[in-house]
Amino acid sequence: MLNSSFVHSERHTISGKRNIKDVPFVELFNGRLQGVVSSGSDIERVYVSFFEANTIDYYCSTNNNRPCGGLRGYPCKHLQSLLQEAVTSYGIEQVANTLKVPGDISQIKAINDILSRTGTVKKEQKSEVFSRFLNYLRYLELSSDNHPLPEMSWFV
Repeated sequence: MLNSSFVHSERHTISGKRNIKDVPFVELFNGRLQGVVSSGSDIERVYVSFFEANTIDYYCSTNNNRPCGGLRGYPCKHLQSLLQEAVTSYGIEQVANTLKVPGDISQIKAINDILSRTGTVKKEQKSEVFSRFLNYLRYLELSSDNHPLPEMSWFV
């Protein structure tokens, strides 16, 4: 299921409650950890962030494709928040496996163990991530009735 955000793990445990106010969207999708992180200073600004599998390269930019000012050779606070929320949602083992973190994955106990193995900044527009987030929001805005959604019929 390479092109799916569905992740199943036998040892999947949620270590806490997700903070959707700060990180409204996080997914393991298409060989990446990606998502949307709220700005701490501007309610109308969000950051689109990702970590790439294998290289653990990363990038963070605003919804207007402006680079994050916190990218200075190390993952910014938005990327760190994204990683923390992914661990809360999927568990550290699943995140490390998806990112194909180099080394012994059983030794990874905290997000700092992943952050210490990150690659470099990989500037890339991620309109796809933001588009997926907006599509996700569309489902939240639907009224709660019993009418089927054609695109969700495969769940039945």
